[in-house]
Amino acid sequence: MHVLIVNNSKIPVSLYGGTERVVWYLGKELVQLGHQVSYLVAAGSTCDFATVIPIDPNKKLVDQVPAQVDLVHFNETPPALDTLSKPYLITIHGNSNDDRIFAQNTVFVSNNHASRYGSNAYVHNGLDWNDYEAPDFSTQRTFFHFLGNAAWRVKNVKGAINAITQTRHEKLAVLGGVRFNIKMGLRFTFSPRIRFYGMVGGAQKYGLLNQSKGLVFPVRWHEPFGLSVIESLFYGCPVFGTPYGALPEIVPSNVGFLSNRCSELAAQLELSSRFDPKICHEHAVSQFNSKKMALSYLVYYQKVLDGVLINEKPPQLLEIQKDKFLPWFA
Repeated sequence: MHVLIVNNSKIPVSLYGGTERVVWYLGKELVQLGHQVSYLVAAGSTCDFATVIPIDPNKKLVDQVPAQVDLVHFNETPPALDTLSKPYLITIHGNSNDDRIFAQNTVFVSNNHASRYGSNAYVHNGLDWNDYEAPDFSTQRTFFHFLGNAAWRVKNVKGAINAITQTRHEKLAVLGGVRFNIKMGLRFTFSPRIRFYGMVGGAQKYGLLNQSKGLVFPVRWHEPFGLSVIESLFYGCPVFGTPYGALPEIVPSNVGFLSNRCSELAAQLELSSRFDPKICHEHAVSQFNSKKMALSYLVYYQKVLDGVLINEKPPQLLEIQKDKFLPWFA
């Protein structure tokens, strides 16, 4: 099978970029499984295992699909989709909050994500853990961490900081944010127990995760999936977050604790040693690897090639959220 993966961004990615990381590992795994892969991606992209076709911004995406591919895998809904003659599948990676109608050959990235759109079609994201530095479980763990775009208010770095400061002595490393942030309403964090590292990646990120006692992740939206969650678990970090979106299906009770009450999370942070880092690691490796992801997509690819619609009816958000943020209590 020759699969064209379409994503309007540059690959590979070195720092943040969740969708870019997922489509890279999906393509790599498909090739290892004996399939041919091409990428239709932003100019400047490179890949040593697949053909790269730069997107021409002056043309419609559907008009740039090569004739020789068997199936097109979009990672957002392209314009003029009804003019495409090739079989296709669309993965929706993010949230919307309107009444738009999605194509019937749409899949989501978690069961919760799909169910909120009246669908049961989903594939959990997976990563190629061979590309990550192996965790060292003998390393002393001295702080917790927050991992994500701290300027994005639904990620609730403020809540993570408050949870840490409610503990007696715990510290927090914020990966993906700065101490002074105008976007957060002139936020300035004074506590010496909070250290900001900005945008980090590669060896620096892996080193920090390997020294962490756990991920503090009190998001205030329905997280579609959460790559930062599985990366943290890979390094033996239990997850202390809110019970929203995909988190309950990704974080069972043996690898983390979920609550939307800051005081409850703070209390559990004090008890983080009850979680076994090796069990957290094994959970990420066994459940969220790129081969498992690719095999799941291949099932959907075959359905599409056989002319079977993935969803009986077009997915659509069942309930538009009126409040911008989900509840977070002190």
